[in-house]
Formats: sequence, structure tokens, C-alpha cells
Amino acid sequence: MLFNSSVFILAFLPITLLVLWLLSKFRLTKFVMPWLLVTSLFFYSYWNLFSPAGQAPTPGYIVLIILSLVFNHQMGEAIASAQPYGKRAKFLLIIGTLINVSMIAYYKYANFFLGAVGSLFAAEWNLGTLMLPLGISFYTFTQIAYLVDAYRGEVKGQKYDLIIYSVFILFFPQLIAGPILRHDELIPELRKLKDFVFSSQNFATGLTIFTLGLAKKIIIADTLSQWATPVFNNSESLTFIESWVGALSYTLQLYFDFSGYSDMAVGLGYMFNTNLPSNFNSPYKATSITDFWRRWHITLSNFLRDYLYIPLGGSRKGEIRRYSNLMITMLLGGLWHGAGWTFILWGGLQGFLLSINHGWRKFNIKIPALLAWVMTFLMVIVGWVIFRAQNLPDAITILKTMSGLNGIVIPGAPGGKLSMLSQFGIQVKVWSDLTYLPEFFGQKSLSFLLLFVLMIIVTFAPNTQEITNKITFNKWWGIGIGLLAGYCILSLNRVSEFLYFQF
Repeated sequence: MLFNSSVFILAFLPITLLVLWLLSKFRLTKFVMPWLLVTSLFFYSYWNLFSPAGQAPTPGYIVLIILSLVFNHQMGEAIASAQPYGKRAKFLLIIGTLINVSMIAYYKYANFFLGAVGSLFAAEWNLGTLMLPLGISFYTFTQIAYLVDAYRGEVKGQKYDLIIYSVFILFFPQLIAGPILRHDELIPELRKLKDFVFSSQNFATGLTIFTLGLAKKIIIADTLSQWATPVFNNSESLTFIESWVGALSYTLQLYFDFSGYSDMAVGLGYMFNTNLPSNFNSPYKATSITDFWRRWHITLSNFLRDYLYIPLGGSRKGEIRRYSNLMITMLLGGLWHGAGWTFILWGGLQGFLLSINHGWRKFNIKIPALLAWVMTFLMVIVGWVIFRAQNLPDAITILKTMSGLNGIVIPGAPGGKLSMLSQFGIQVKVWSDLTYLPEFFGQKSLSFLLLFVLMIIVTFAPNTQEITNKITFNKWWGIGIGLLAGYCILSLNRVSEFLYFQF
């Protein structure tokens, strides 16, 4: 079940909240956690049991996540009962981590690695079609982090029973696409059962954030999806301007899609009187790649830093180790996103750029803010082209076209003022000849205007958190949010995709 679906907005969420508030109102607090567990299991199983047309139901994935919950809870208890950093705790941590990684490796990477090895022997090796369990990367990473925290002694004495631990992992606002949470961020709030009462302030704030996120997803991201997809599906026949419009469309689509969904998660958290961490902080305002990763998918960046980069040694063992640790961390971060060479190359590029960024700081040479932003944003776009491309040859082809190596073609009127550019090898074609240039309100030229407006928004406008921090609730704000929510609900029948829901 996705947040941007009518069954979630019009049925699942109202029923879940209403029953929760009634349980609290009548002091039946002992049923609150079981209710949240049941609803979260239903939320997760909905996609598996009520699959889209043409796909067989996969109830086995529900069993998989339940087994994962029980195993990790018991393993966490065993590790926590041992001496922190002791041999027994370390042994149990290794076993627990290997089993978790094995599970995700089988479903997500088995066919990729078998195919890579098979290609060396001119053979086709695979395990057949393996449907990726919903949200497996997110709930597996969360549980590995829990085991590591238990090893460090940070869980000792907490006594998390299976129900509250399961709600921590399965809590539906963050289950499918994060944010990736630590046990000490969510469980203390879940234990405050008295807080699960109706709060008009929290509900209004949550509804506002949820609506803004829904609008980002439905109105903006889903529109840009229709612009980016044809470009990446036809890499060989693109023109210079089409490749740039497609790359920029995807760059904006990915941000509004994922940040919108994360906003919806934060908004839902408020409705349940819990504070989920923000996952985005205007990443396209970044003036360095390091700054970008402090703003983009913040909880994943924190996870990679705390549970991979620092344990590898971080920057404590010299510059060479620092750069190698950065590369390893980002390569694995790229592989986390998907089983493919494009994801690995994208991760390697991020590690390389981070290494350059850290090395540059030694020279203590300040780059003008505008130039730093342009350089950072261009590298982000290049990275997203690699990330989105169907394969490495397509990525290389699109990047070559964007750089002008396949010729430069721009829209314009033949014989017009722009025709003088032909002496520099630049072709001018009429708008209608640019097949993959998108239309906005029936005009291809207006697509440039929309992209320009969206660029202004992501680089200058306040983000969702900044907007909600300054909200003064009144009837006009309520009317505006109501109209926006109404439009989004009426648009739920549009073709939609969520880019991160199967990571």
C-alpha cells in the first residue's frame, strides 16, 4: 500500500487513527501497540496479497518479514545480555549480520552476481524471476543497526518486548521508504502510550506536511516522470537539448518524488504524535558534494557514516585510509540502491567526488558560492543520469549527448536569428522535430518555463520543514490546504510511480 493511494488516504489511515484515538480515550492503552502492529502488518501485506493485475500474490514475503522480526529481536536480546564489545557479543553480531545480509543478497543481488560471473564463462546463470520484497533494504538496515547498537551496549537494560520491537520496525509511516530510524529515536515515543490521544495541533501540522508531500509527489514528480522516461528509453536518438531536459526532469522528479514521500511519512508521524526525522534539507542548495550528502536522504547518510564509514576507520587512520573508506562506503551505498553496474558506478562517483572535496579543503581555497553551487549541481545531474540509465552504455550515450560530443541541436525557427549558430556546428530545428521534448499545456516551449520555475523553487524557496515551522493556522490556511488536498485526492487515479518503494 502506498501513501498516494485512495485506499490508504480514504480508508486505511482514517480507520487506523480513529481506533487508536478511541483506545486511548477509553484507557484501553494495552491494546494500542497490538493495534499498531496489526495495522502495520496489514499495510505491508496489502501489496503482497492484493498485487496489481498480472502479478501473483506473494504471501511468503509476509512470513519472511515476520521471521526476520523474531530472529533479530531474539538475536538483539542475546547480544545485549553479553558483555558489550566482548567475544560472545561479537560472534553473535557477526552471525546476525551475515543472516540479514544473506537474506537481502539472495533477493536483491543473487541474479546480478550470477549474471556477472556467468558472463565470464559465456553462460546465462540466474535463479529465475525473484520479486524483491517490499522495503527489504530499509527494514534490514534498521535491524542491522539495532544489532550493532546492542553490541555496543546501547540496548542493555531496555527490555524491548517483541510487540514493541515489531512496531518499531513495522511502523507503517517509515516502513516502505524510511526514514531509517534507530531504536532510541522511535521506541521511547512508542512507549508513551498516554500520548496517543487526539492532538489538534499535531494533527493539523501532520495533515499540512502530508498534503504538501502528496502535492510534491502527485502534481510535480508524476508530471516530470512522463518527461524523463521517454528520454531515458531512447538514449540513442536524443538531441543535445532533449538530453538536458530529460536529465534535469529526472533530477527534479527524483527529488520531489522521494522528498514528497518522506514528507508524507513525517506528516503521518505527527498525526500519531511521534516525531520522525526529516530526510531532506534542500539538497539542491548544496555548494559541495559533502554538503549535498548532509542534505540528501539524511538518515541513510547517517547510517552509512555511523555503521560503515566510522567502523572502517573513518578519517582516524590517515588520508589514504580516509579516501579508501569513503570509496568503500559509497560503493556499498550505491549497491544498496540496486543490483546493477549503474548503481555501482554512481556510488563510486560519489565516493570519488567526496574524496576530492575532502582533499580540496586542505588547500583552504574558497570557491565563490555561485561557482561552487554550479559545479556541485552539475555533478549531481551527471550522477543521476548514471543512476537512472537502464545500463552503462545508455548512461555513456546520454552523457556524451549532453556534453555535445554527438552534436548540438537546439530548438528555434530555421532561418531565424539562431541560424547563425550553424557556423559553429550548432543545428537549429523546429520545435516539432524535437521528438522527446515534453509539452506543457500543449506547448513544448512552456516545458522550459516549468523547469526554470522548479529550479527556482528547489534553490531558493523554503522547504517543507521551514514552511511548517512558520505556519500560523487560520481559516485561510485551512482552506488552502483543503483545496490542495482535494485536488490531490481527485488526481489519485493518474498513472503514478514511486522510485524508492522497492529499494
